Amino acid sequence: MENHNSKEVQAVYKQLLEAWNNRDARGMADLFTEDGESIGFDGSQSIGRGEIFLHLEPIFINHPTARFISKVKEVYFLSSEVALLRAIAGMIPPNQSDINPKVNTHQTLVVVKKEGNWRIQLFQNTPAQFHGRPELVEQMTDELRELL
Repeated sequence: MENHNSKEVQAVYKQLLEAWNNRDARGMADLFTEDGESIGFDGSQSIGRGEIFLHLEPIFINHPTARFISKVKEVYFLSSEVALLRAIAGMIPPNQSDINPKVNTHQTLVVVKKEGNWRIQLFQNTPAQFHGRPELVEQMTDELRELL
């Protein structure tokens, strides 16, 4: 059921990926609660807006980062003020136009409504490598390519 709150939750996720795609560490960090947590693609864990910013800023300064393209698969409300968003995402390397299937990912957000605004409590970025099942990588890549 698509409701108003679902759209608000999806908007926070969209802002998160837009901030990444714009290489905006402060913009990303500010979407989190004060004690929010980010678990990156490589398993690195950052807790709190300040730490999230300090983790992201050197990545954007020192690396030409790939752009995310994503598809929300589900928004599930645990309560009226806590929601879980699940999405799949692919990355388009700099100066390229196609997804790199090696870095497809499942993205999960837990968002909470505080003082009328949805904020990220947890963002987890899990590699979707499907070891030994290349057809699943291909299936996810094809689903994401439809968005290009």
